[in-house]
Amino acid sequence: MRDFDYEAPLQLAAAVDLLARHSGAARPLAGGTDLIDHVRTGRLSPDLIVDIKKIAELNVLAADATGLRLGAAVTCTQVAAHPAIIQNYAALADSAQIIGGVQIQNRASIGGNLCNSGPAADSTPSVIALGGRCVIARPKGMRELPAEEFCTGPGKNVLAPGELLVEIRFPAPPAHSGSHYRRFIPRNEMDIAVVGVAAAITLDSQKQKVTAARIALGAVAPKPLLATEAAAELVGRPLTDDVIAQAAAAARKIATPITDMRGTAEYRLHLVGVLVERVVRAAAARARGEAIDYKPGH
Repeated sequence: MRDFDYEAPLQLAAAVDLLARHSGAARPLAGGTDLIDHVRTGRLSPDLIVDIKKIAELNVLAADATGLRLGAAVTCTQVAAHPAIIQNYAALADSAQIIGGVQIQNRASIGGNLCNSGPAADSTPSVIALGGRCVIARPKGMRELPAEEFCTGPGKNVLAPGELLVEIRFPAPPAHSGSHYRRFIPRNEMDIAVVGVAAAITLDSQKQKVTAARIALGAVAPKPLLATEAAAELVGRPLTDDVIAQAAAAARKIATPITDMRGTAEYRLHLVGVLVERVVRAAAARARGEAIDYKPGH
């Protein structure tokens, strides 16, 4: 591992200033579960690592009637155990408890997973499906954008030199809402999704028809996708087998998977349909207040 300088500022402004002054040669450290490995292997060669774990704004975890604020440095362990997240933003908890093992979850954060910008990231589809908005600090103030616009390609995102993801904000879910994330992985090879799908569903007062829906896909394109047309197939309709199948077919149409050691493109397209159907059913069951038969990671 090459030599680098290390700073651990306590103030958000100081962190942004350090990142800006080094013009892309500095990297923020949240959990470091990807960053340290990339530095060790030479994939990244920063002159400065800025530890952001001690900055208050990046450690906020607050849920109330207006929604959820999730700081970029909040660990997966905290997310998976938070009662309000389990109750109202369940897809986030689903994602957080399958990102690595216990040791990784104690360090890794949803914000860091998003900033790593891997196409197969387990938390990004959940963040997108739940309508997350990214709050970004920069030298001249703050900016905000929808989570589905954050990633731009494999390992790439909208952050410019000197910018830092501060938190992700989620709207409060309406009554009769539920969400779920599920992935398929070849466990005998590696713990990376072949396909990952998240869905957030809201039902009417009779819990029969869908009034709102968002579906997001991972590992089937250069970046995670918001499947707008697939979700539109559900809205205003009861969740019959035919309706859910139509949503799954619409999701397959936007997927552009590759063939690699984890699976062929054809196999991934098949999995998109299978997982969309299962995830939509599970999210709707949660919206009705029902338990789902699901083991994390399966």
